[in-house]
Amino acid sequence: MPDQTFQSNISISPGNQVYLERPQIDRLMELAVQNPVVIVNAGAGYGKTHAVYSFLRTCTARISWFQLSERDNIGERFWENFVSGISLGNPKAATRLISTPFPETDRDFERYMSIPEEDTEQDKKYIFVYDDFHLIHNKAVLRFLERSISAPFPNITSIFISRSEPPLNLTKFLSKGLLGRITEEELRFSQTEMWEYFRMLNVNPAPQTVSTIYRDTEGWAFAIHLAGLALKNALPGASYAPQAMRSNIFKLIESEIMDTVSAELRKFLVKLSLIDHLAPELLRKIAAGVKEEEPLIREMEQISSFIRFDAYLNAYRIHHLLLEYLSGKQHELSETEKREVYRQAAGWCAENNQKTDALSYYEKAEDYDHLITIADNLPLVLPAQLARFILELLNRLPPQIFTGHPLLYAVRARTLTSLSMFEQCDGELRALIPRIEALPPSPVIHWLLMALYANWGLIGIITSTYTGDYSFTSRLEQAAYHGNQTGGHVLEPPLSVINIGSYTCRVQSPEKAEMERFIDAIARAVVHLPAIGGCGWGIDVLARAELAFFRGDMRGAEQLSLQTLKKAEEWGQYEIENRAHFFLLRISLSRGDFERIGDIFRQMEARLDQVHYVNRFTYYDIVSGWYYVQTGQTNKLAAWLKNDFEESDLNSMAQGLEVLMKAKYHFAEKRYPAALAALEGRRNKYDAGDFVLGQIEIKVLEALCRYHLRNQAAAFAALEAAYRLARPNALYMPFIEMGKNMRALAGAALKDQGVAIPPAWLERVRRNASAYARKLFLAAGQRPQDGPPVKPRIAGGAALSPREMEVLTGLSQGLTREEIAGHSAISVNTVKSVIRSIYNKLGAVNRADAVRIAALQGLV
Repeated sequence: MPDQTFQSNISISPGNQVYLERPQIDRLMELAVQNPVVIVNAGAGYGKTHAVYSFLRTCTARISWFQLSERDNIGERFWENFVSGISLGNPKAATRLISTPFPETDRDFERYMSIPEEDTEQDKKYIFVYDDFHLIHNKAVLRFLERSISAPFPNITSIFISRSEPPLNLTKFLSKGLLGRITEEELRFSQTEMWEYFRMLNVNPAPQTVSTIYRDTEGWAFAIHLAGLALKNALPGASYAPQAMRSNIFKLIESEIMDTVSAELRKFLVKLSLIDHLAPELLRKIAAGVKEEEPLIREMEQISSFIRFDAYLNAYRIHHLLLEYLSGKQHELSETEKREVYRQAAGWCAENNQKTDALSYYEKAEDYDHLITIADNLPLVLPAQLARFILELLNRLPPQIFTGHPLLYAVRARTLTSLSMFEQCDGELRALIPRIEALPPSPVIHWLLMALYANWGLIGIITSTYTGDYSFTSRLEQAAYHGNQTGGHVLEPPLSVINIGSYTCRVQSPEKAEMERFIDAIARAVVHLPAIGGCGWGIDVLARAELAFFRGDMRGAEQLSLQTLKKAEEWGQYEIENRAHFFLLRISLSRGDFERIGDIFRQMEARLDQVHYVNRFTYYDIVSGWYYVQTGQTNKLAAWLKNDFEESDLNSMAQGLEVLMKAKYHFAEKRYPAALAALEGRRNKYDAGDFVLGQIEIKVLEALCRYHLRNQAAAFAALEAAYRLARPNALYMPFIEMGKNMRALAGAALKDQGVAIPPAWLERVRRNASAYARKLFLAAGQRPQDGPPVKPRIAGGAALSPREMEVLTGLSQGLTREEIAGHSAISVNTVKSVIRSIYNKLGAVNRADAVRIAALQGLV
């Protein structure tokens, strides 16, 4: 992906750095990078990083270098670091990556993998370097890297530089001889190399001294370097003192490095030890507070054996032992000086989209106003890992900080809500809001009360499922009142974009008219939403559309869904818009209107570039997946929805549709036990399984699974349960949409005298489910065989090479990659590379897609 090529003429000036060429290490590296994975494993000070860096200077591969730290164990922070590394060589790819979340799930990983598929060139070598990998222990980050190195890209090599054995599953690479490894033994200097290094330093010790130093250092590069400096700076006639080497490395750093630099540089270096980001522009800002920046940075560059500029990172790097020494000197700085460094680092991180680190630095700088600003530019519902990070940060703050910066209360309320800690948040808000209301009014206080009341209202909507308490209307009314007192300042995206759950009608009771009661409460609340940025605008009409659809009122559901689209677009409520598209898609499918379905898909695709629509890819996959399952195209379903063990990054309130979609996939594939396991696997409070609409859909699918497993008694029991839930509000569509399967089950139930469901109701469901199935069957000839008629990915024919045409022909004939390789007398890896090139040129996402597009263009 990165587009930065390092040629052999990239070198460090001899005036700035003394470096001994080690051709044997370069030869080992050259052999190692022929493998997809390389481990460079040695203790501190063995020159691991320098060895890799030196080799890559003369390498024509395209390099991405990722400098890791402890903070990269937060998935979102790792992703910011990763994207930053990519941006140096390929800004276009980085721009696309920024708009995608950390690929913790199968779904997001698929999205991520589509980017290297498009951006890598077959004839180029790519090398990813992960430095200080021993610091990484987060399971999600490790899993992402394991999957990345296992991806089928033969021209990409990943190098892991680590002090310990990387905690990655490398068995596949080891068993196939595809793992390169360089250890301490290879990195140790030989005595001859050490002597040559001393000569480069213009030091010529006696042979006995050389032997003594080598015995003391055992080829340890860092110790050899310090010994050389000690000899170079020694008084005439002085001899090497081995005890100095043995006793205290830091004393050598003090005497041989720090005593030789200016007081300004010493202070500057200690300041740098406070932060992880050493970008040139940030260093210039920090240096300006010490001395004229350019001379100071030039002086720093003279310590080139311990501080160097890394072109891969576009940042300076300080040797970890020098950094550890400098960290021990941080007491020399005043608290004011420390806070200023943290503030400057936080500002740089915020400007460069590294928000997790910006939050951390602003906390250390005690700059809570800017911390609040960063938080306000995050989504309304935070990703779980980020929410936990922010909550830990807030828990560290003493109470007086909240008193002085009251908007932190709003950040805390959002964070607790994002973590589904509703009871705790509700209790805190009940105690907090009266205290805030007692303060003298001001725009800030009104803004805070608007945010607190809005958050409290959201909690009220969520918990009303169980409490039946619809007082959230009055809370949102109070939010609107205070919003109107803020001087015209309202919530803006992404904070104003609401996240809705699996169902809009969040009602647990099947009692007649209970859903209307809930919708009426929502409608009373909606009138207040423009004062808080339109957050949730259109949700009342969407709820009415949902109820009409489940009742089988297709005309009413269609009109209400179209009204929802107009309202949602007014205030950028993308999830509400998506759900309206979902109902329109289901309505169109019930009519066999595939032309309309194509329009709906195009409208949904148009939203995939909207960065403020946080769950855009997830919900696109779910909605399109529902279509594919209904129309018998399970091969087109996103892979993450087929994975039984996938841990979704969706908020728990929205996981119901995901679980139901997975269960429907297993059912369509006739894996009925797996479908039942999926339905039972994710039951948690506030999830779809606790809403009457979700309960009905789950029970219907359970009944059909039991029926196909030849357990009629259990099937009829589940069907009866679904009927009891649906009857009070005349909800038919969950039964009808199961088509021929429901026709069979309802027919069997009609023949069984023991089924406690009125025959007239069963007959109506059987007849309508049969009609639904018949429409799908009759319309199958109109349906594109590999998906809905979405917008074409390319204009005109794609120019394929003869080799690509040969492989494409094999694909169209159903040949495997191995069969194509044997037929064309090329390797399987070459076939893989050619297939990726074909996908890129045709704009295809898989084999079936490529063959379909090629057929439309007359290529096959």
